[in-house]
Amino acid sequence: MDSLKLFKQVTDAITTIILYILLFALIVGMAKTLLEIRFIIFESLESGFNHMVTSVLTVFIVIDLFKAFVDYHEHDRIKLTDITDATILIVLREIAVGLYSQKFGYEFILSLAVLLLVLGIIRVLAVQYSPASKPQSYQTPLKGEGQTSKKGLNALLDWCNPDAEGKRPLS
Repeated sequence: MDSLKLFKQVTDAITTIILYILLFALIVGMAKTLLEIRFIIFESLESGFNHMVTSVLTVFIVIDLFKAFVDYHEHDRIKLTDITDATILIVLREIAVGLYSQKFGYEFILSLAVLLLVLGIIRVLAVQYSPASKPQSYQTPLKGEGQTSKKGLNALLDWCNPDAEGKRPLS
């Protein structure tokens, strides 16, 4: 048996098992969220709201992880946007829990806010420079033999530079 086929079969089996575990966790998390409505009815609104926010954000984290594993299972690649989305939700959950429980100092919440800002920037850059959405107009042919095209940021910079050798592409 070929080692690559074996690797593919093992990773498929592992991701399938993890998908079932995440599906079970999603069902249990949703049931727990529905059961925590009693905290709003029988206890204080503040305590009930704290439980609800924590549970709902946890369910969203599980949904994002489920989405990331489904994408890996189908396409054999991990999207940076799925991972950053899950991480952003984890940080948001920690900020919400810390704010409602008032157990974190302002330094810790500020550091989580900075982490959230950095993750947001990474998320925007991952969408903007996604390999799936490369515009064809930024590809210009190079002069010389053996090289067919120049892609990416260098081509865009050369296209915008009026002093660059050659002409701008008309496409």
